[in-house]
Amino acid sequence: MKIEKKVWPEFFERILRGEKKYELRLADFECRSGDVLVLKEWDPTMKQYTGRMMEKEVTFVLKTSEVKFWPKEDVEKYGLQIISFR
Repeated sequence: MKIEKKVWPEFFERILRGEKKYELRLADFECRSGDVLVLKEWDPTMKQYTGRMMEKEVTFVLKTSEVKFWPKEDVEKYGLQIISFR
């Protein structure tokens, strides 16, 4: 399945350069390994698409509601961070 999503310019550029290899998104849509994210650059200042886009294959999805490692109080106090590595 192809899923279109907006990406702000600073993040779009980092994905394009290969520095950013993850997305943090609200889980308000279904996404599975093998799906394709169609990432469309969105300028929030102008409130319009820039015309640039790219496609990325989804290799892994983890919904944070599935993660039960930490007490709710700790998550509320410190938050969560997404760490990318190679």
